[in-house]
Amino acid sequence: QVQLVESGGGLVQPGGSLRLSCALSGGTFTTYSMAWFRQAPGKEREFVAAARANGGTTYYADSLKGRFSISRDRANSAVHLQMSSLEPEDTAVYYCAAGRPILSSLRTMTGYRHWGQGTQVTVSS
Repeated sequence: QVQLVESGGGLVQPGGSLRLSCALSGGTFTTYSMAWFRQAPGKEREFVAAARANGGTTYYADSLKGRFSISRDRANSAVHLQMSSLEPEDTAVYYCAAGRPILSSLRTMTGYRHWGQGTQVTVSS
């Protein structure tokens, strides 16, 4: 059974950086596309970034492109999300997801079967 475990969340000041990690176990990492979503209080969960299984092509939410970077770590069956120039609006629970979405579903929750428990990111001075 596939399990995803996120780490790296915490409290950071505006303008700071943070790196989230998500380790996959119980499945073949190279066959899964990996993604990050986030959910702020009172808001719906939204797409952040994804890295496809084949070739690792990356995709980002338009509003986050340039500040966030997703990368696959094959050696550790993990995916990382490097976040920089963080803003208070980035405060949310960040979720890791794994699945085999078709291209049209890559940015949607329905494209991913497996989810982590989430890690809190708080951007505040």
